[in-house]
Amino acid sequence: MRIEPYQRWVRGRVDGATVVDSKRAGLLYEPGRLPVYVFPEDDVRLESVPPAAVRRVDDLIHVEFAALDEWLEEDEPQIGHAPDPHHRIDVRATSRHVRISIDGQVVADTTRARALFETGLPVRWYIPREDVTATLEPTEHRTTCAYKGRASHFTVAGAPAVAWSYPDPLHDGLPVKDLIAFYDERVDVEVDGEPQARPQTKWSPGR
Repeated sequence: MRIEPYQRWVRGRVDGATVVDSKRAGLLYEPGRLPVYVFPEDDVRLESVPPAAVRRVDDLIHVEFAALDEWLEEDEPQIGHAPDPHHRIDVRATSRHVRISIDGQVVADTTRARALFETGLPVRWYIPREDVTATLEPTEHRTTCAYKGRASHFTVAGAPAVAWSYPDPLHDGLPVKDLIAFYDERVDVEVDGEPQARPQTKWSPGR
């Protein structure tokens, strides 16, 4: 466990009222977990935060991200969780031949993908919609990434919510706006004719 100083002005709100207001925040890193904000106690209105959402870490206070309606860094809203300054996303246009199959059916085939490399995650291949050969059936499933934004998901070839897209991305997701990615954990991927091993992550079947 370690705590790093965080030089950003952090505020949290409930029902429009500011309950966290800190220019002395820190980021708490614990093994196997995303970093979280911690604050000096004087920067938190504890009487306005649900007690179950508060944890004391030495002489600092952690407030669960989901317990508040809104978080700001400086004047910019933050979604999902506290961002990690050591986390990086790089997107590269590639002419590699990427083919996606589900139960033997080719559902995407392209040489115009964008490869998204994200710290701690497998490479994701983002494909132009014109190169997705199967029907994309919209679902109600949504996910949130603190770096890329909110993703809409699609059922493809009978596989539920197996693909996603960022229609209105945050800054790190702009290079893949409206492109389609698949969970490599649940589909078969070939790159330049070479079958790719399915990565084992929290999105793998059965997890």
